[in-house]
Amino acid sequence: MIIRKLNGIWEMKDSDGMSVSGTIPGSVYSFLLNAGEMEDPYYRTNELSALRRMDRDYSFTRTFEADGELLSCAAVYLRCEGLDTLCTVYLNDIPVGEADNFHRTYEWEVGSLLQEGENTLRICFRSPTRAIREADRAWHVGGTEDAMRGFPHLRKPHCMFGWDWGPRLPDMGIFRDISLQGVQQGRIRDVHIRQKHRDGSVWLSVHAEMEGKGTPVIRLTGPQGFRMELQPDTETRIPDPQLWWPNGYGAQNLYTVEVALRTENTLEDMVCRRIGLRTVEVCREKDEIGESFAFRVNGVAIFAMGADYIPEDNVLSRMNPARTRKLLEDCRLANFNCIRVWGGGMYPGDDFFDACDELGLLVWQDMMFACAHYPLDDAFEESITREAVDNIRRIRHHACLGLWCGNNEMESFERRGDWEGGPAARAAYIRIFEHILPHVLRREDPDTFYWPSSPSSGGSFDDPDDPYRGDVHYWDVWHGEKPFADYRRHVFRFVSEFGFQSFPGIKTVSAFTEPEDRNIFSEVMEMHQRNRSANGKIMRYLSDTYLYPQHFEVLLYASQMLQATAIRYGVEHWRRHRGECMGAIYWQLSDIWPVASWSSIDYYGRWKALHYAARRFFAPVMISCEEVSDASEGKSIVREPEANVSTARLCVANETGETVTGTVHWWLSDAASRTLQEGESVLSVPARGTAWLPKMDFSDTDIRQNHL
Repeated sequence: MIIRKLNGIWEMKDSDGMSVSGTIPGSVYSFLLNAGEMEDPYYRTNELSALRRMDRDYSFTRTFEADGELLSCAAVYLRCEGLDTLCTVYLNDIPVGEADNFHRTYEWEVGSLLQEGENTLRICFRSPTRAIREADRAWHVGGTEDAMRGFPHLRKPHCMFGWDWGPRLPDMGIFRDISLQGVQQGRIRDVHIRQKHRDGSVWLSVHAEMEGKGTPVIRLTGPQGFRMELQPDTETRIPDPQLWWPNGYGAQNLYTVEVALRTENTLEDMVCRRIGLRTVEVCREKDEIGESFAFRVNGVAIFAMGADYIPEDNVLSRMNPARTRKLLEDCRLANFNCIRVWGGGMYPGDDFFDACDELGLLVWQDMMFACAHYPLDDAFEESITREAVDNIRRIRHHACLGLWCGNNEMESFERRGDWEGGPAARAAYIRIFEHILPHVLRREDPDTFYWPSSPSSGGSFDDPDDPYRGDVHYWDVWHGEKPFADYRRHVFRFVSEFGFQSFPGIKTVSAFTEPEDRNIFSEVMEMHQRNRSANGKIMRYLSDTYLYPQHFEVLLYASQMLQATAIRYGVEHWRRHRGECMGAIYWQLSDIWPVASWSSIDYYGRWKALHYAARRFFAPVMISCEEVSDASEGKSIVREPEANVSTARLCVANETGETVTGTVHWWLSDAASRTLQEGESVLSVPARGTAWLPKMDFSDTDIRQNHL
């Protein structure tokens, strides 16, 4: 295989004749920003003018040399790993193909169009905003009002059209590698690696899908210098297998499978896949409560701890492996063992999954459908089927892959009838998520669990919000404005979304504001708060907890303390009930731009108070307090006087594989930090279990002055 990368310097023109040069991978916004032709769309209200640029069409052009070695190949393919989104591709002014799906990899045979010497490649992109308006007029499909009307018609990250944490900046361009690939005698089209675990042994089989001539030679290498040869399509026992585990449960041992395609003494092609030897199941077992929902890795049920991942930037060229790696390392530092990739964004790049493999972060992978109806016809079905195949084949070998999920929140919204659509929309939903996608997965990745929606109880509109089965999204704290202690009224089986907002710190706010903007109800601050009335909601919760901050910077900080406290209430409660509940994945990990949101790490990578708190409430051994007081119960200070109730019960949760024994110390202090009461207890906590201490009653103390 001869590969010629076509990344690098390209020229971009718009439909009005403006021309600038820039770097691919790149986009309209990145070209304009780097050329100084556009102001930062994240600054103040610049988003509005940046959005208008997307009503134009743009072309990206470059020239390249085709040498004799490339021209002598039996076939030459133009491989485009990321086209965003509606475009026509021309080589030497001859149309090669069309693209209409951001999430696909496109490949066209172009050998007959290449000429010796200079060649010209041009990709002409059509306006996404104009496209969705026209499509919506012809066939309206409902969806969240936070995104632009008509967004479900385009297979493009939905959040580019706006969300309740993101701007409306539907960029276009070439966001991943583009290359020419010359095939001499043969190439490898696909590699599928499967493993079976039985009786303490691991059996590996490798299937290579090939094109043309050649014989596959397969080598497996691994920890401590391990090395062996494998035969194609043959189960081979791996001696002394070193298993892969999620963070906190064991080591992240990884092996590499090399598949070389050879003809006589010539290497025609090579594909490398890094894998982990492990089993990942999702346990759904009937019990006295309902039905369990838990990841089980190598036979061990784990309590999933982590957050929901959205794209790291609206300008995709600003995303890079180092930035992604740093974000995921910050997750491990906060004791995460799980990441949920949310369905309204994009399938992450290979660097994301490589990092999750290495860091032990189990991935819940949504397919890219969220909060919408979809215009299901033959063309749409073909497009999403090819999209699924492209991404399943790219991702399925990763040790970190925990499950595939059909969509975000659509089963719930469809069942409740939140959007117009009627029987046709419901029929399309069933066909996509309970027929098309699971059938593709049974063929392409039969070893990974499929879940139709999040939340769900298993599909078929069977009460997807049932608290006693499947996963839930719980938003009564925040959207429902219930007190933090309301989390304690619910012991869900697996919580895959819950959240509470805060502002970023003053350093981040200063990056997109001027001094006169630094009031949370200013136009600029409200533009950088996409959840309607949310700034007022933060103030409402603040009024329950703190005195009014006298400075803007203190208000920002206090909002982060509120957020950390809210999420801590939920996670500690669910960890205290390990076994009944087996996952707490909060919304959300990071931001797509500088904004007030539910994130624990802001756009610039700065930890909010929540991320520091996560390091504690996701700790393998965690002590927490279930207190009952006027404050936790949300009682009004002006209520009729009644007997004071103030109790506390301590609990230790142990997520390690060993029994933990230690001493619990507690003390009650007054406002001057003088100790009024104290005590200690020796406690033994079983592996992956919990232990409670007796309830303590402080009702006869001054609860407005004393603290535990």
